[in-house]
Amino acid sequence: MDHNKLTRYLEILCQSGCDSVNATIEAMENNQPISIINELTPDERQIILQELKSVMAVYKTCAKT
Repeated sequence: MDHNKLTRYLEILCQSGCDSVNATIEAMENNQPISIINELTPDERQIILQELKSVMAVYKTCAKT
């Protein structure tokens, strides 16, 4: 598994902003196609989803303080 590739995808997705990341998470959880990650394997997509959730959890925690 190419971790550098996954990092690049995460950076691209996160640059689009919180609303877009939340929409991406929701779409991925509903098995909707996401064009930017079409070429990734199912395992890679799962890693991306978990990482996006982790990133957004940090933002939610910071917003509460």
